[in-house]
Amino acid sequence: MVKRLLNPSETHSFFLFGARGTGKTSLIKERFLGDNTLYIDLLRDIEFEALNLEPDSLIGRVAARPGLQRVVIDEVQKVPALLDTVHHLIETHKDLQFILTGSSARKLKRGGANLLAGRAWKYHLYPFLSDELHEDFSLETSLEWGGLPGHFELSSPEDKKEFFRAYTTMYLREEILQEQLVRDLRPFQRFLTVAAQTSGAIVNFSKVGRDIGVAPQTAESYFQILEDTLLGFRLPAFQPSLRKQERTNPKFYLFDIGVVRALLRTIGTPLSPGTYAYGRAFEHFLLSEIIALSSYNRRDDVFSYYATHGGREVDLVIDRGPEGLVFIEIKSTDSVGDDDLKHLAALAKEKSLKDASFYCFSCDPRAVKRGSVLCLYWQDGLERLGLRQTDRTPQEVSGEQ
Repeated sequence: MVKRLLNPSETHSFFLFGARGTGKTSLIKERFLGDNTLYIDLLRDIEFEALNLEPDSLIGRVAARPGLQRVVIDEVQKVPALLDTVHHLIETHKDLQFILTGSSARKLKRGGANLLAGRAWKYHLYPFLSDELHEDFSLETSLEWGGLPGHFELSSPEDKKEFFRAYTTMYLREEILQEQLVRDLRPFQRFLTVAAQTSGAIVNFSKVGRDIGVAPQTAESYFQILEDTLLGFRLPAFQPSLRKQERTNPKFYLFDIGVVRALLRTIGTPLSPGTYAYGRAFEHFLLSEIIALSSYNRRDDVFSYYATHGGREVDLVIDRGPEGLVFIEIKSTDSVGDDDLKHLAALAKEKSLKDASFYCFSCDPRAVKRGSVLCLYWQDGLERLGLRQTDRTPQEVSGEQ
């Protein structure tokens, strides 16, 4: 059993969002189910039909259970109107905790659903992280297969491939067809492949639209569908007003490397260090780790990337509020050179960024300070950001100009 790093409240009501297959139900069943818990799974037809027809019937079910301490509703987005009833019960049963899981925010947004006005906190569950897997963690496995819990239960590559084949078709069937999110499924199917091809790249909505035969606005709406169903996220462009030629289009990342590779039909193909594909996968992996750990640590970090039309680019910018800005270049190399740091070094010379921090996180085990840039092994980098605890002996940092 993998112990998740997310620690939701044991007393306060909360939403738990996350893509299908990230382990929301397993986490809730492991930590929150008991004799004094009412568990409702809206993926079961009998539960869905009853509560969709009469959401207020939940009031009677709660009243019939004296001593009830907790109500769990799995996939609450299936019946958005149920949240009005939950709101009423929270107001009238102060000691009753509600746990509401969801794999899609689209129906809640679209229907103007009652999100309980702060009466329920919000958490997000991500695929497995390196610190959750501990001694079972392998960087190569994570880059080739991603972190979805389901594939860790399988031993053979053939079974893992079948898992991802089922996962991608399940998404099309359940999230797109059943909820009727698009009128014509064919261009959206083409879009999923293009989204995987461009995952981690700056999005050009016009080009994506041309590639799949739809208008740019439709292509942008497809990306929004992936965001709303928690299968992807935008990384906006950082705009500190340093240069007029800064890019403004976002980058877009699918939520899991394994899903990216499944859509590209490269799942299970070994990645070779030093290749472009390996570098992209490592960047995706580490960026996802940083964002997930920040969420689990309940930080209010704001993430973006920096790029100019002239070609200067930094993979990740973190606005940590009072703690300042952090610029991070992510490299998969095991030997960081000056050429890997040229964009960071140029930014570090900007007077307006004199209080910012500059890092290069890589597979190079040597910790080295080069000018204003601190180069760290990626796990040491996570620790330096305060995102993980480790028993690893810190590398000595040497100064190198």
